[in-house]
Amino acid sequence: MELRQLKHFLAVAETLNFRAAAEKLNMTQPPLSVSIRKLEEEIGAELLVRSTHQVELTAAGREILQDVRELLFGAEEVKRKAVETVAGLSGELRLGFVGSAKNRVLPRLLPEFRNRFPNVVLRVFEGSNAELSTAVLDRRLDLALLRPPLGERSELRAQNIEDDELVVALPAQHKLARMAEIRAIDLGREPYIGYTSVGSPGLAAQCRVAFEAAGINPPVAQRAIQVETALFLVETGLGFALVPSSFRHRLNPGVVLLPVKDRTNWPQLQLAVAYDPAFTSNIAKTMIAMCTRLVE
Repeated sequence: MELRQLKHFLAVAETLNFRAAAEKLNMTQPPLSVSIRKLEEEIGAELLVRSTHQVELTAAGREILQDVRELLFGAEEVKRKAVETVAGLSGELRLGFVGSAKNRVLPRLLPEFRNRFPNVVLRVFEGSNAELSTAVLDRRLDLALLRPPLGERSELRAQNIEDDELVVALPAQHKLARMAEIRAIDLGREPYIGYTSVGSPGLAAQCRVAFEAAGINPPVAQRAIQVETALFLVETGLGFALVPSSFRHRLNPGVVLLPVKDRTNWPQLQLAVAYDPAFTSNIAKTMIAMCTRLVE
């Protein structure tokens, strides 16, 4: 039994006329009659009663008519969904992100994506750089918004979507918190909230570069996996931290962010969309293009 035969049966059943059905199907009557006869043989029941002037449905034909309609509709839906998925109009997109993507990028990106692609199921997951890059490589995520560098697993490609800079996070009651800018040298002996090289390798590396450029080596009081944790520890008074300036809009009253005055060699930060070029769907490519337009 083929879908083509069911389409032929439906056309005859709805017109009750072989000639009209043949015209509707853009074919001649003889092959249409042969197709219906083969369908009846395969089913094992007569579906149509033929006479010189008219065609009628048998009891079996009437019984299966609605099922045939639903089956053909389902087949068209399968085709439509497949075509839309290939075209990036439906399907599923799994997007990972680091915490700082919630500051400026995701509030702009997600509403636009939902408006443009309402039939795409969007699933978002927050994690560390290491977790997200591994998930993309393991195909548990399609894309991830994270901070370069990506580490040793270089199969991923990263495309920059946001530029940022490191600023100093201090407890609001700290003696240096009332300054408009802060000299990096003044942080040399202050307790420092750093980042783990496993959880946030990009930020950890950038902070090392910043301290080397400033010629300081502040004592490490604690290490955090994410910026939110570092800011929490700063608020409790455990020390200062270097954080992306995009967190300025998400601060608690107990934390102050200050730019560094002498930042000639101060490192710049990037937020990038990371993906595996060998396994990137059309809808993922569309999301990458949307991310890229954020920096235009």
